[in-house]
Amino acid sequence: MRYISTRGQSPALSFEEAMLSGLARDGGLYVPESIPQLSIDDIRAMQGQSYEEVAFRVMRPFVGDGFSDAVFADLIAKAYAGFGHGARAPLVQLAPNHFLLELFHGPTLAFKDFAMQLIGQLFQEALERRGERVTIVGATSGDTGSAAIEAFKGLKNVDVFILYPHGRVSEVQRRQMTTPPEDNVHALALDGSFDDCQARLKDMFNHFEFRDSVRLAGVNSINWARVLAQVVYYFSSAVSLGAPDRAVSFTVPTGNFGDIFAGYIAKRMGLPIDRLVIATNQNDILDRCMKTGAYQTGTVEPSISPSMDIQVSSNFERALFDAYGRDGGAVAQLMDELKQGGFSVSQGALEALREHFDSGRVSEQETLDWITKANTSMGELLCPHSAIGVAVAEAQRAADVPMITLATAHPAKFPDAVEKASGIRPPLPNRMADLYERSERVTRVDNDLASLESLIQERIKT
Repeated sequence: MRYISTRGQSPALSFEEAMLSGLARDGGLYVPESIPQLSIDDIRAMQGQSYEEVAFRVMRPFVGDGFSDAVFADLIAKAYAGFGHGARAPLVQLAPNHFLLELFHGPTLAFKDFAMQLIGQLFQEALERRGERVTIVGATSGDTGSAAIEAFKGLKNVDVFILYPHGRVSEVQRRQMTTPPEDNVHALALDGSFDDCQARLKDMFNHFEFRDSVRLAGVNSINWARVLAQVVYYFSSAVSLGAPDRAVSFTVPTGNFGDIFAGYIAKRMGLPIDRLVIATNQNDILDRCMKTGAYQTGTVEPSISPSMDIQVSSNFERALFDAYGRDGGAVAQLMDELKQGGFSVSQGALEALREHFDSGRVSEQETLDWITKANTSMGELLCPHSAIGVAVAEAQRAADVPMITLATAHPAKFPDAVEKASGIRPPLPNRMADLYERSERVTRVDNDLASLESLIQERIKT
């Protein structure tokens, strides 16, 4: 299995090389040269298996010979051993033919743990074997950063720097990033938006002298291994509801497009997915693009669902690559136009996207209303992001196809919004009960590339 860049100007890499590189040197994102296929019998054989067993079956064809079967299975087991639910990703029924996939039982209470815990294991195994050390820099709108720090803290082959927008994440999200005491992790509060954090991250990857000098690696959803790990729970949940013998649909609250792109990969592998529905908040660039074909950036409006306060959805580039017939030159042109404020998707490419994706958006007030409604009529207390997913799913689901909505974070990560809507302040799990009492360690930084690079070079271990 080889991996190629969405912009067509970087050499093909192995799974391990693509994972450790993160972003391609031409600025593109790595995708598999081809998508492995699972037969109906392959999928049916997952029925009744543990999450770890499903994960091995789904991911193994993508990994190649970088990890032996025994080592890969062991790393999967270690990755999910600390989750707080035996099913790892349990399903809860909300309404007739509508189910909630709880993805918040990991160590930081968000879906990012499914990928990040595994990536931490894969990185450490690969780096120890190679005798190498890397510097991980990540950008986060809240959950990626805490999941990355949790996965990589204390590892001897890695330094971790996480950029988050100052004042634009919840207190729980911030404290999860700023309270770990391990000296190989660094929380950096950047003066700007998440899009600014993401832009500076990409600038570092495209500054090859800096990239090479610190052995830069990335764990944002630009990293293919992140997307791959998220493909698994589409299979595990669909099989629980009768796949491959009946189709299912998914609604995914998404800002950076990685989580729903994982669903697209599952569909391409052979999972019978009827519809993949993009759910957005008021920062609705993805919904507008799907409806009009125009991808035009604007000003990010802060919301009670901050992980979706994004205008530049990095993983959308992967979807565009397929929609344009895997034409790297066409994608590179679109990304150049994006730097000037946006682009228009061609009619053919838009039709290709619409073959797989639907979309909807939810306002701030509607989000609050759905937190209230889900609690009173469905018996489920939702975080704002998950409430957006449920709202869009209820508006768009079909009566004859099961709809699975991805619950992307625990409500306790956003207690102020949840309490405002429901009157209930959700408590943190016992293992995090002292989070508000822990000492914080954070550095506030300017939105300036040179300053960021200098700070990172000063702090990394040699």
